[in-house]
Amino acid sequence: MQRESIVRQLRSDWQACFERDPAAQSELEVLLAYPGFHAVVAYRLIHPLQRMGLPVVPRLLSHLVRWVTGIEIHPGAELGGGLFIDHGMGVVIGETANVGRDCTLYQGVTLGGTSLQHGKRHPTLEDGVVVGAGAAILGAIVIGANSKIAAGAVVVKSVPPNSTVVGVPGRIVLQDGKKVAETVVPQVDMPDPTVDAIAALTARIEALEAHARASETSHGASAL
Repeated sequence: MQRESIVRQLRSDWQACFERDPAAQSELEVLLAYPGFHAVVAYRLIHPLQRMGLPVVPRLLSHLVRWVTGIEIHPGAELGGGLFIDHGMGVVIGETANVGRDCTLYQGVTLGGTSLQHGKRHPTLEDGVVVGAGAAILGAIVIGANSKIAAGAVVVKSVPPNSTVVGVPGRIVLQDGKKVAETVVPQVDMPDPTVDAIAALTARIEALEAHARASETSHGASAL
């Protein structure tokens, strides 16, 4: 990720509030009443302290920001300019997460880790990624540029650019504007409980219908 000056990043963050939120009525409203913007600004000021190796203080300051805004951004994360966190309550961004330019996160998003080892263990979001409310992106995976992660999705495998991901576990349903057949491009090795439940119900209904048809045939033959 190309490093930008703090001033340029803050300018991009400020513009993003108006470009991606039609509810933004005035500059004063954004300045005073947008916790997502407050959390990002605080991160921009705290992150250099983390890079300097200052102990305790960066984490303490980020903890205070979390208490005020409801948004937890580890000071070690790398966030590109133009980041817009809409509403933001419950957003968690882990220590080794990387977020590209012009990304959008909605409330309840988690960029989390799945490993207890040191090193890279949180996801990388390339430029222009949009993550819906309550979605979780877990592990040292890469979400390709301009992809969209649906609300409530849980993504545990890397995603190519220009993709749309839905479900638990996350699966690609669109790529480059074209529908993706799930049977052709399996996304994860984990079972999908929703698909399994629907398949079981379908099989049960078919069995009941077959039994009903057999009973009707049997009763018809007896009447004759």
